[in-house]
Amino acid sequence: MRRATIGLMTAGILALALTACSIEPWVKPYERDRLADPIMSFDRDPVSSAYLQHVYEAREGARGATGAAGGGCGCN
Repeated sequence: MRRATIGLMTAGILALALTACSIEPWVKPYERDRLADPIMSFDRDPVSSAYLQHVYEAREGARGATGAAGGGCGCN
């Protein structure tokens, strides 16, 4: 009796593990542009922060991997 219960539990866990690989993502590719909007960041004023980051990168002549547009010359 105990072996049968352990066998059923093992089979159930294995079935759950195998079906977990087939789960589709909740966010579809065409919905991801809404999540990448600066308004979705945790910043208090994301639009202003993005502008200040762009100004900082243009002034320093360095470009970090922050996703701001433009290069070190100050042009877009």
